[in-house]
Amino acid sequence: MINSGTLGMPLHFGKVPTFLTERMGKMGDAIIESIVYNYGKSEVLTRMSDPNWFQALGAVMGMHWNSSGVTATVLGSLKQHINPKASDLGLYILGGKGKTAWNTPKQIYRVAERHALPGTELARSARLTQRIDNNAIQDGFNLYQQYFILSDEGEWTAISQGMNKDTRRARRYHWHSPTVRSFGDAPHTGIVGLEDQRVLNLTDQRADMLRTHMVDLTRENPKIVAEAVREAELPNRHDVRKEDINMNRLASVLDLAYNRDIEKFEDLVELQGVGPRTLKALAMASEVIHGDAARFEDPARFAFAVGGKDGRPHPVDTDALDETIGMLQSAVDHAKLGDKDKSAALRRLHEVAKAGENKGVPIDFLKELIDHEWHHAENGNGKTFMGTVVKGLTRAIMDTQNEVLYGHHRKG
Repeated sequence: MINSGTLGMPLHFGKVPTFLTERMGKMGDAIIESIVYNYGKSEVLTRMSDPNWFQALGAVMGMHWNSSGVTATVLGSLKQHINPKASDLGLYILGGKGKTAWNTPKQIYRVAERHALPGTELARSARLTQRIDNNAIQDGFNLYQQYFILSDEGEWTAISQGMNKDTRRARRYHWHSPTVRSFGDAPHTGIVGLEDQRVLNLTDQRADMLRTHMVDLTRENPKIVAEAVREAELPNRHDVRKEDINMNRLASVLDLAYNRDIEKFEDLVELQGVGPRTLKALAMASEVIHGDAARFEDPARFAFAVGGKDGRPHPVDTDALDETIGMLQSAVDHAKLGDKDKSAALRRLHEVAKAGENKGVPIDFLKELIDHEWHHAENGNGKTFMGTVVKGLTRAIMDTQNEVLYGHHRKG
């Protein structure tokens, strides 16, 4: 499931509205519980160490699809829901932003004492991940948040993030304890946020000679210094475009939701009374729960689940979000009591959507889809960070975002 790679993120500022943070916590909680129920707590940590999966999770929860704020908002909202039930799930979300991150070792010691884990070793791991990300990766990004997700068996995933105010870019670093053989030799599962710049990564395997001959490094052009396994970049713009998503996968979900292809399958009878927008969101949430690593290279696609807080690709549909949360949580609650039908139906939903991707290349429908969803938002319960959508006004303001935030010279 681990997906090593690089991904650039625009640095977004501003507070996420309360109407969304509360719902994000409930949505993320239901998704995490579903993963634990279906695959175990170790799978949660594995998926959290996948940078693309993590960005897709934030998008399906309603955050802006390429926002650097996904890190703090997703983990902050999850922390409030997961930690109170940690004794049942076996997972703890520790750390946070700013000063909270510095208390991570103390939090680790408390969890370690409760479960007879090697607290000193775990606290050292947390400190080393922070120091390496901030110092050994010389990239101009200063860390300002670190999270340490720990299981009651001692397995962990570390997620830290740095910012570069000059370029208005952010970078997120992912670690996973089963893959760490040496803290000085290629420990990361993925580094998110590398742009077109020179980066000195002294932990890369191919930098062994550089670590040995540090003095020589200052005299030569360090071309042999590896940066990251694979490079990609989320653009400096707010809107979602065709090149950002896998159109076949999006078209298959829309076929299920709007053309009622779902009614062909008897084992999906649990979902046949669901409205199209909720069904669309459920299909994408099911993919986040059950999909394999190869399916998360286009996190922008998951923003079509319920929309995004910045109105991109369209405003958040609060009705669909609430219904999706309710159905996911109901499936988890029933599964705990031994009734697996609802959970099985959600898993089957992903399988059916996946099978539908082989129908052929769809026509370009993206603009019509976005216009359709905006029209619905303007006549219903669509919301953005500005509040309830105002017909004509909200979209006009959102259409100025690229120019205001990035300027004419930073298109695409």
